[in-house]
Amino acid sequence: MICKQFDVVVVPFPFVDSAKQKRRPALVLSENGAFNDRIGHSVMAVITSDKNAPWPLDVPLINLDQAGLSAASVVRMKLFTLDHRFVMNVIGSLSPADQKAVQQSLRTLTNR
Repeated sequence: MICKQFDVVVVPFPFVDSAKQKRRPALVLSENGAFNDRIGHSVMAVITSDKNAPWPLDVPLINLDQAGLSAASVVRMKLFTLDHRFVMNVIGSLSPADQKAVQQSLRTLTNR
């Protein structure tokens, strides 16, 4: 499955073979092109409940319906790469306002 930037996807955590995998949402950060398309991997960020203890650079999501989420959530700048074969499905995508907030958090993370 090819993922697009700002897709909200469901992936199994942990990413290794385990009988105790849980399905969790994640946000695709990398743009389509050589990395996503040619290599078949995407850079992603964890999406977690806003009830969890906050981390620096957490981004609260405003438009949960468009993102395909049913509970108040944040994008956590806990980044990882994942082979698209592990993506279970795409459940939504970020609204333009939520995309802008995530991009600002990423700029802060990279000092740009």
